[in-house]
Amino acid sequence: MPSGPDGLVSDPHYTYEFAKARSLLLAHPQRWRVIYHYDGDGIASASSALRAFARLGYPSQATALVGVERSHVSSLLDATPGPVLVVDTGSTVLDLFAAHRAPVVVLDHHRYPGAPTPPALPDHVAFVNPLDWGVDGMSEMCAATLTWLYTVFLDPVNWDNAPWGLSGAIADRQHVGGFRGLNALLVDEAVRRSLVLPRAGVALFGPTVGEALAGSIDPFVRGLSGRPEAVGPFLNDLGVDPARSPSKLTPEENRRLVAALKEKLTTAGVVPEAANVLDQERWFLPSLGLAAEEVSNLQNAAGRAGIPGVGVAYALGDPRAAERVRAAEREWRTGILRGLLRVENDGVNSMRFLRWFESPETTLAGTQAGLAMNYLLPPDHPVFVFSDGGLGPTKVSARGLLRQVDRGLDLAAVCRIAAAAVGGEGGGHRVASGASIPPGTRSAFLDAADTVLAEQLAATDPSEGP
Repeated sequence: MPSGPDGLVSDPHYTYEFAKARSLLLAHPQRWRVIYHYDGDGIASASSALRAFARLGYPSQATALVGVERSHVSSLLDATPGPVLVVDTGSTVLDLFAAHRAPVVVLDHHRYPGAPTPPALPDHVAFVNPLDWGVDGMSEMCAATLTWLYTVFLDPVNWDNAPWGLSGAIADRQHVGGFRGLNALLVDEAVRRSLVLPRAGVALFGPTVGEALAGSIDPFVRGLSGRPEAVGPFLNDLGVDPARSPSKLTPEENRRLVAALKEKLTTAGVVPEAANVLDQERWFLPSLGLAAEEVSNLQNAAGRAGIPGVGVAYALGDPRAAERVRAAEREWRTGILRGLLRVENDGVNSMRFLRWFESPETTLAGTQAGLAMNYLLPPDHPVFVFSDGGLGPTKVSARGLLRQVDRGLDLAAVCRIAAAAVGGEGGGHRVASGASIPPGTRSAFLDAADTVLAEQLAATDPSEGP
């Protein structure tokens, strides 16, 4: 018999939250506004939601959020007379949704004040967060897998939203080391239904091995990524034709290539969990003819290019959107490489418990920070990247490693406290977070962040003496 979603988690809060959210949506067959975060996870979440609305025959409109400032969300709600579905954001502004005059369903995986006990909410607001039922929203469930699961609760036909669930989870890097927890259960079910096919292979995507390696950002290979002039000799020395398609390599060529690249990553000090991305299990999506990593890159790129709606339209089957997301992906990859090469060549700034750098590519800064943390920087302390928004606030992205979280790192708390100290706002996950701060407050923010990090990490920092 086909598996259903009801028995995946034993905690009763799981069934209660999904049942309320399902009933609320089905009781209001009218136009819904879908509010989503503009990154890859948010776009994938909105993709599943809009596909489900279309099947229900509900009209819908989607609105992306670049920031989650209270004033922005409040204005958007004021302009929305009807019901609202919020995905990949919203946990920190539940009071605004409680004041909305129409039903609101919030699907979010971010930590909120008081988690895992949500605040009392009126009957017209449903809040679904995996933290409430013992599932880690940082590593075991993202917004896209949460929304995919919600659409299955609406109608089992929506199991075929699997591509967007995987796409969002990969965008949030929850695939590193293999899917875990509830993510793994969902992927296993998708595999059982032949919606996803596990495949082995090297994590290089492009028309030729040479182009794929020169353009590789995950992994970013020091001395090769972004340097096509170095890639040809490297591959020729291995007996691998740079003009071959990655999918056409023989098992022996794959073995030599993976071994050589892993040696370069290990020599550069890359932690094993990041280096293993190179040859861990891949997931092929038959309905799209692409690997899930490629779909993730396409949607992520659309968001970072300022066209998140095109990323959603791609999921809905718009052929013109497919052309635009491919062009956006090429520009996105180039921009990320530009930032990573700056870090490789110029280094970063260091404080006692953090590192930081600047990025003019505002929408790419978080991705640059995460990949720099994984492939270019020592694994002891987190990194912060700053992007000035002209006359507007300065955007901050912070990234760490799970091994730092095991030592006590909580970047959500760091960003929240440090941003509040300078009149800004911040939050997110323990391993990846962000903030928006007033212009000219970077130094004070860094001082405050370093102080909080000292409290979190000093006891386990090997460089700190007694």
